[in-house]
Amino acid sequence: MLIWPLPALLTWAFAWALFAGLRTAGLGAVAAFVLALLAAGLAAWTGRTPWRRLFMLAGFPLSLLVSGAAGAVPGWIWLLPLALLLALYPLGSWGDAPLFPTPADALNGLADRAPLPDGAVVVDAGCGLGAGLMALHRQYPRAQIHGWEWSWPLTLLCALRCRLSGMVARVRRADIWAADWSACDMVYLFQRPESMPRAVEKAAAELRPGAWLVSLEFEARELKAVARLETVQGKPVWLYQAPLRRR
Repeated sequence: MLIWPLPALLTWAFAWALFAGLRTAGLGAVAAFVLALLAAGLAAWTGRTPWRRLFMLAGFPLSLLVSGAAGAVPGWIWLLPLALLLALYPLGSWGDAPLFPTPADALNGLADRAPLPDGAVVVDAGCGLGAGLMALHRQYPRAQIHGWEWSWPLTLLCALRCRLSGMVARVRRADIWAADWSACDMVYLFQRPESMPRAVEKAAAELRPGAWLVSLEFEARELKAVARLETVQGKPVWLYQAPLRRR
């Protein structure tokens, strides 16, 4: 993982290089600005905190403004950075985890410890760009794989990625805390420690007996785990089965 502020510096440099390259290729200032800003926005999503995401996104447009190279860009275009930040990371989800993809091998062995019947409903709650969906599909190729994501740009990109990969997954924009978990045979999370108590309470209230709550990296400290896997160092997978057992 890159040490801060290196992610911000790399994001700004990449956006500037893209903007300059597009302008050299003959693209208009507005179009070049929008494309470079979108690239910066996707990179900014990986920031660990909302403030870091804001710095990563804002660096390119602000430096463009003070550089004097923004003369050909109309005034209204400067509302785009804020609109992009809110689209990628809506205010309602600022308490949830940032975009950290599930490592490809992190869920290896999950199906052995938590077997599911054909047609089981498996949900990645907060699916981001779909890395978790693909890992779940490798474990449960006959399951119904669902992805819930609050950010609509990420929802669209995730659905497109799944389609291009040939994987059948139902990806939709959804608030994972408002969605009904009662029809799920497994809910997979890669959240953050602060949101795990909320996930525990929701799972305890809604998961039917036999359903699984699976958390990558972060333990639900209120519960007794049925099993713990660790195929990727530093990324343990915690398995809990309803009815959940409290400590």
